[in-house]
Amino acid sequence: MIIRTLAGAVAGMALFTGAAHAEPVKGAPELTHNALYKAGKVPKVSCKLSKGTGSASTRKYITALVGCLNSAWKPAIKDFKPVKVVFKASGEKASCSTGLDPATSFSEICATSISVKLAGDWIKTKNDLKVFTSITRTWSGVVTGQTGIGQAWWALENNADEAIMNEHNRRYYLQIDCFAGVSAKALGRAVKNWKPVHKLPEFWKNRFHGTSANRLYWTERGYTSGKPGACNTWKASSSKVA
Repeated sequence: MIIRTLAGAVAGMALFTGAAHAEPVKGAPELTHNALYKAGKVPKVSCKLSKGTGSASTRKYITALVGCLNSAWKPAIKDFKPVKVVFKASGEKASCSTGLDPATSFSEICATSISVKLAGDWIKTKNDLKVFTSITRTWSGVVTGQTGIGQAWWALENNADEAIMNEHNRRYYLQIDCFAGVSAKALGRAVKNWKPVHKLPEFWKNRFHGTSANRLYWTERGYTSGKPGACNTWKASSSKVA
């Protein structure tokens, strides 16, 4: 089994302690038949968010957003554990998962919390698109972490075949996009065009995101349905996870 890259570990793994052309995953029911897929629509929650242009108001916005996500996803996840936000101190701004210390803001999962580094790009902007997108994508790692999806993905056998491993990783990250779409729908976020969302820069470049067309497909699928069951990338054809 090839050890997965550090990039593959970022979203969700710390929340709990073949042929070369790859194919829909088999023999991994935690991925293909996870109980989450039977949960139905993630219920809509009233989430009043106001993004100011100061540090305190931005922290308040992020904390409220994570609180809304806790409320929305709790009914869908068995034995759900609410997640808190931890803001990095001035001397602890490096990423816990990559070791990078970018100048920009970012969010990630560290231990059992969503960790956020705040910089001027998030604080000063009146438009909350970057903040909302980053937090909801990171939140998708909470979903995979608390449902066993992350652990099962990490344990997948790939016969020491890099092509298979790469497809497994794309299935995981495209599911992350799909769950982010579900979250946006539950929070009442009106999104008519996902292309600007996917073009937003991230503090590390993930080569396993998949094609732009497939990212749009899975995000829109999650948003349109509002159901985690629409996000089963593990049973999709290889063309849908390229």
